[in-house]
Amino acid sequence: MANYKLQINGRSYEADVDADTPLLWVLRDNFGLVGTKYGCGIAQCGACTVHLNGNAVRACALPVSAVGSGKITTIEGLSADGDHPVQLAWDEVDVAQCGYCQAGQIMSATALLNKKTKPTVEEIETAMNGNICRCGTYHRIKEAIVLASSKMK
Repeated sequence: MANYKLQINGRSYEADVDADTPLLWVLRDNFGLVGTKYGCGIAQCGACTVHLNGNAVRACALPVSAVGSGKITTIEGLSADGDHPVQLAWDEVDVAQCGYCQAGQIMSATALLNKKTKPTVEEIETAMNGNICRCGTYHRIKEAIVLASSKMK
């Protein structure tokens, strides 16, 4: 076991865990940040998406030892009050059904919009590819991303 110092949502955390422990389990089990969900465990569904230095990554397949001095943002760190433009658009469009995948969907959408504030539909589809919604709300997800892009500053 080793001690890892992590920057998460603007705060410093420390965890004494094995080097190959997935970031997902460190976030959930060590720090109580349970907004990031377990879906498949093989980085194929997107439920565990977080930002590492602004890039969308799958926390279930990222060993904590690979984070280094990177800055992590989870759904809890996106906005203290749930008023991020993507979160507001999600609510306005009424995207969620069961809601399980939504944190990962929102984190992927936010990473896209942070890089490209006015993406095309094709760019949205490419960025969101691999984020699975078992309820099939893909058309509303795209609609919410387009709406959020109009709200981004």
